[in-house]
Amino acid sequence: MANFRRFRPDDLNKFSKCNLDQYTETYELGFYMQYHAKWPSLFQVAEDQDGNIIGYIMGKLESSPEVYQYSEHYLPWHAHITAVTVAPEARRLGIGRLLTQHLEVAADANNAWFVDLFVRVTNDKAIAFYKSMGYSVFRTVKDYYGDHSTDPTLNSEDAYDMRKPCKRDVKLEHIRENGEKFEVNPEDVW
Repeated sequence: MANFRRFRPDDLNKFSKCNLDQYTETYELGFYMQYHAKWPSLFQVAEDQDGNIIGYIMGKLESSPEVYQYSEHYLPWHAHITAVTVAPEARRLGIGRLLTQHLEVAADANNAWFVDLFVRVTNDKAIAFYKSMGYSVFRTVKDYYGDHSTDPTLNSEDAYDMRKPCKRDVKLEHIRENGEKFEVNPEDVW
């Protein structure tokens, strides 16, 4: 049985079990604290009966700057999942689903148009998981993960920008079918 609650700064010392996954991004401490300060209701943890962190989700509410309002890449007010991960021993128990659903409820409460996230195109399990929750691929972001330097020997990987409409998007204007075919560069993602 897991207990779900808001992130606290001392939880950073308990993240290691969750961040050992090859697909989980690990950030600098200041990055986690920024999310805690700006979007505390969108930064949740799951802990086991012994108080160990066995999962977490970090999210934010954002939109593109107004100057980009007429750009084809403009993003209206939406929620973004920056990271969601579950420790290996706690997977397939519904923890990731519950964390994601909590963020979706918060997105609706904040009148967001959609929830989006980025996932590596090779992360088949995560893609299947998000599709089972109603997310679809909106576009492919070329070379999103990895080193964006000019060194051709360094590997980078594409990402899918996946979205799920919120209640506000009654006409489903912010999702599309066959999003895998729509490619953009990382600099076009606001």
